[in-house]
Amino acid sequence: EALARSGIGKITLIDMDDICITNINRQIHALSGNIGKLKTEVMRERVSLINPECDVHVIDDFISTENLSEYLNRSYDYVIDAIDSAKTKAALIAYCKRNKIRIITIGGAGGQTDPTQIRIADLSKTIQDPLAAKVRSLLRKEYHFSQNPKRKFGVDCVFSTQSLIFPQTEGECEVSPNMNCANGFGAVTMITATFGFFAVSRIIDKLGSKD
Repeated sequence: EALARSGIGKITLIDMDDICITNINRQIHALSGNIGKLKTEVMRERVSLINPECDVHVIDDFISTENLSEYLNRSYDYVIDAIDSAKTKAALIAYCKRNKIRIITIGGAGGQTDPTQIRIADLSKTIQDPLAAKVRSLLRKEYHFSQNPKRKFGVDCVFSTQSLIFPQTEGECEVSPNMNCANGFGAVTMITATFGFFAVSRIIDKLGSKD
């Protein structure tokens, strides 16, 4: 939405997820009347209402290591990576770097509550973000990114410096401190929305720069 309201003329949305009731606490397209609809289609309609001149291309599929070259063969000015899977994030970042496509990646939003601790830094320099750390490790092990901790990857990452807040146990139910949905490790709109705004702010700044 921030991209559409900033005057971006062409947007490609890639996802095959549908809106479910658990999205209502944090996603702008998640309304009671949209439950079960594809997120990409709902966002295309929303963007058209914001800016009818914006050309929105929808790909109803999940990004994977197998379809990267097929879906990223257009002339993109920027890619926003908001994928949850570390393996797929690493593959996407490596592909974009190899093909000189600018990309900004989003770290994990779960277990965060304080938007004032959100930052943007090179992916090689993030802290307090297990997802970003795993992606960084995969890039070094599988895609030959620099092992030198002082050398930057040249990939911006939106992340939070806040210490993770894990679900608390009640009664006899024990919750292990792992990052997965089964344990109820939730995300809130103050964090997810601010992550998105940070990413768009950086993109608009870069697109408007002469560098």
